Amino acid sequence: MNSSLKISLRCFLSALASLTFTLLAGCGTTPYAFPDAAGTNAAPAIGPAPIPVSAAGGQTNQASPANLSPDLLRTGDRITITFAGTPTPLEKHEEQIREDGFIYPPLLGQAILAAGKTIGQLQDALQKLYVPAYFKNATVTVKRQESYYFVGGRVKNGGQKPYLSEMTVLKAIQAAGDFDEYANRKNVQIIRADGRKETENCAKALKNPKLDKPIYPGDQISVPQRWY
Repeated sequence: MNSSLKISLRCFLSALASLTFTLLAGCGTTPYAFPDAAGTNAAPAIGPAPIPVSAAGGQTNQASPANLSPDLLRTGDRITITFAGTPTPLEKHEEQIREDGFIYPPLLGQAILAAGKTIGQLQDALQKLYVPAYFKNATVTVKRQESYYFVGGRVKNGGQKPYLSEMTVLKAIQAAGDFDEYANRKNVQIIRADGRKETENCAKALKNPKLDKPIYPGDQISVPQRWY
């Protein structure tokens, strides 16, 4: 093979290699870049809030609304705080526990959590807050004012009734003179002080006392009429 033929063959192979590289490069695709998703776990801004005070005078969490023991103070309860042994006599302080569970006792300048505590726990907490920070010697007393519940509908003597400890639906209806002859005992309506609605089948509760629901201050009981 003469030199001229070798040169021609070399040029052909070089051109073929260049064409192949160009074709392969043109078949590639640019990968799609997905934008970063916006963060969703940013903490919301929290404004200032009253400081809950435990029975020991420290911080604590607000009581759960589900905690409805009759011994505990609740939203809507009216309490009276009195002071004895202070250098200057102080008038008694009467207040209704607010919907958020707090009260504003005099002089302290801050809200105090009352709902979810027993009277004794709240009394001890206030005693520690006032003595000795405000008074060298003083006795703080807390009393819950008389509370009521309501019974209406097909009972013999409905209306506002004084609340007694460990009240239940059946006990409340008995205190209202019991069911009348037209009462629907299977669908008694209960409206809680916070607006929640419940029902009780009193016919079953009579046989199984565990089904007899507790009643709390401010609750309303309505006995509907049966139509059969």
